[in-house]
Amino acid sequence: MTIWIDPPAWPAHGRSWSHLISDASYDELRTFAARAGIPARGFDGDHFDVPQELYAGLVAAGAQPTGGKDLARRLRDSGLRFQKRKGERPLAAFRNVLSHLEVGHSLHVVASPLATPDELTAAAVVFVADASGALLLVHTMARDAWGAPAGGREPGETVLECATRETWEESGLRVDPSRLRPCGYVRVTLDGGPTGRWPNKRNYIACFATVLEDVRPAIAPHDVDVDAAEWVDWPEAERRCGDEFWWPLMVSVFAHEHSQG
Repeated sequence: MTIWIDPPAWPAHGRSWSHLISDASYDELRTFAARAGIPARGFDGDHFDVPQELYAGLVAAGAQPTGGKDLARRLRDSGLRFQKRKGERPLAAFRNVLSHLEVGHSLHVVASPLATPDELTAAAVVFVADASGALLLVHTMARDAWGAPAGGREPGETVLECATRETWEESGLRVDPSRLRPCGYVRVTLDGGPTGRWPNKRNYIACFATVLEDVRPAIAPHDVDVDAAEWVDWPEAERRCGDEFWWPLMVSVFAHEHSQG
């Protein structure tokens, strides 16, 4: 496991910047950065941006200097490269966090107003808030966990059809597809080829958000794998779901509405 840094050759905000990466894990990178006093806000999906005045100290602390092209190659070969489109914001990145997947994989959580690639989108999630700000959560028995309504696409089904069907099946709530806005996605990239429920090497879970005009409308799950559906306030949602990999996306969608909570 090695931390790498390229020379401060990237101009921005009146100074030059380096990129700091790990070729092994995001956790290793975050730990090194925290020990070096680099603010967490400097993390940009797969690297830290660090100003020129920190370069020598980071090398002294153990970061290995290398050129920009070599750093990019090492990041790509490690499987930790975080790809994003213009207008998207990386929120979280993980390695091998899906317990049901026995193959190596990277998982990226991205805030985005853009649609996911249709042919690579395997599932959909819907974040629902009511008119008072309460959040809809469902309890899945297979995972013994709370989360937003979600599930895989059926043959011939559009991504929006999947989103509305899963919301109905898991909560009994019929959402208007015209009021579902793309808010981001989870991207699961397999080190090998397709496997099990993941039909592609790179798979997307499209995430939508909607705010209802009603307050806590009646809900009741219809899916046999879901044994409860509830409206909860923000602190309770965080208590139940704050450790889930997708939670940063929920925060990016609704947190501003609960900043006083």
